[in-house]
Amino acid sequence: MLDDSLLDDPARLADVDSGGLLRLAALSGAQVRATAETAAEAGLDELADGRPRAVVLLTRPGVSTSVANLLVALTGARCPVPVVISDELPSWVGALDVVFAHTDDVGDVALAESVATACRRSASVVLAVPSEGPVAAAGAGRAKTLVPRVPVPPALAFAYVFAAGISTFRALGLLDFDTDELAEELDREAERAHPGHESLSNPAKSLALRMADRTPLLWGLCPIAAAVAGHGAFALGAHAGVPAHVAEYPHAVVQRALHRAAASAGSEADIFADPEDEPGAQLRALLISTRHNDQGEVFERSAARDLPGADVVVPGDTVRADPLLRAAVLAARFDLAAVYLGLAAGTLNGPGWPALAMS
Repeated sequence: MLDDSLLDDPARLADVDSGGLLRLAALSGAQVRATAETAAEAGLDELADGRPRAVVLLTRPGVSTSVANLLVALTGARCPVPVVISDELPSWVGALDVVFAHTDDVGDVALAESVATACRRSASVVLAVPSEGPVAAAGAGRAKTLVPRVPVPPALAFAYVFAAGISTFRALGLLDFDTDELAEELDREAERAHPGHESLSNPAKSLALRMADRTPLLWGLCPIAAAVAGHGAFALGAHAGVPAHVAEYPHAVVQRALHRAAASAGSEADIFADPEDEPGAQLRALLISTRHNDQGEVFERSAARDLPGADVVVPGDTVRADPLLRAAVLAARFDLAAVYLGLAAGTLNGPGWPALAMS
């Protein structure tokens, strides 16, 4: 059962958080800065010598899938080169292509084989992996390896992998961003979510409470927001043991039975509704919006009319209207909210957790 009083008791939170997961979840800004330094040292700018035929994102279990989906959403349909997501190296990859890969498993033999093949075919390879293990060895001397410098559990490494991915895309001329601005914005989000701030003013605690004792319906109002929703679902599963439904809003609408149940479910007003009387009371619709353009805000108002009881999750007006910045802030918020929810529900720091978390 959720102990929501725990969230506004910093002393108890510190006692329960024996693994220091809240502190680790607040290191997104540090991960971005460290990865940017690693990218510069690795000579990532050398990728700008020529536009690739295609960019292949090799995903493995963990945060790499969330990062890949967000990279594709950020570049969009107007991206001048194809961006392909795959869990193994496509047979057509060759010297004209760029391959980006990350894995949580340093012993990932399957990915090591894909990396070795890509290097053998003279593709440009960028790895976001530790320096030890078969994957790093497969790319030794040929791949540009961005080793993590800020030690966090694999499930909290989104910022590291995301920074490695967007640095690769920036070197290729596919994305543009300011490292310092991104890191500072993530630091500000971590400060807003500090354990000492009460739930009413703490966006991560507030989000955790909105998802507590409900099945969250994480519906993104644009492809970028939907990619963030996917990471939110991963974070909830990794830290809070909470299943979530993820969709871009137009796809959720055509799932008519689910959408109808969500429309009948309220928000804070009916938090004590009897699930037997109102089946939708067990659901909590969260409309995720980056609000980076006027069109998105119009769509948000329309969706809110369809679901009057839904909660809208936005980065906040202080975050500049840049989709990359806003997506990163929301992803960090979901990480922090999931850790808060896991601590309050007792799903974190159980038997075997510290070893699993830091593996």
